[in-house]
Amino acid sequence: MSELQEEREQVGELGREMLSQELTRGTGGNVSVRTGKLIAISPSGVPYEDVTPDTVPIVDTDGQRLEGDLKPSNETPMHTTIYRDRPDVGAIVHTHSPYASTFASLGRSIPASHYLIAYVGREIPVAGYAPPGTEELGELAAEAMGDDHDAVLLQNHGVIAVGETGEDALEVASMVEYCARIHHQALAVGEPEILPDEEVDDLRTMFTEEYGQQ
Repeated sequence: MSELQEEREQVGELGREMLSQELTRGTGGNVSVRTGKLIAISPSGVPYEDVTPDTVPIVDTDGQRLEGDLKPSNETPMHTTIYRDRPDVGAIVHTHSPYASTFASLGRSIPASHYLIAYVGREIPVAGYAPPGTEELGELAAEAMGDDHDAVLLQNHGVIAVGETGEDALEVASMVEYCARIHHQALAVGEPEILPDEEVDDLRTMFTEEYGQQ
């Protein structure tokens, strides 16, 4: 019996949903779901339509492949670094969503110009640049998120979103792109009004209590 069968199924489902929501294209991005010290993660270079539970590798929190014939995602070091830093995180979704990636390319965080940013934190912070596939990228992402944010922009790259479950992480990734689009459009018209930190904190508490979203 394979390890983490349900988690492996979720990896494929989450990847296909990323495509459906236009949060990435082709084989871009990656997802992972963990239970304890075992992590099911996207196989490298496999179209999401072709990802089945049997093709999803299992690694440990040090990135060592334990099960599966295919190579784990090249971004495995980023995922494992974040998991080691954030024991509350049960899933990670990495996207290349266009509006959020635009701000990532500018090296600019996204402030609270829309209340739904509370799904992430007081803002969507931006992490410094490091080459894809490196542990350094994970360290920069974890540092920028800290314990108070559930997503981060990766400079000149894309987005990392985390959650207690795969559905939570995907929801955060979706909210990141929505807030990025609204902020982009607002900047094109004028100067957005930014919600005060206290208001965003209250909204975040409300989301946690009503929807279980961290």
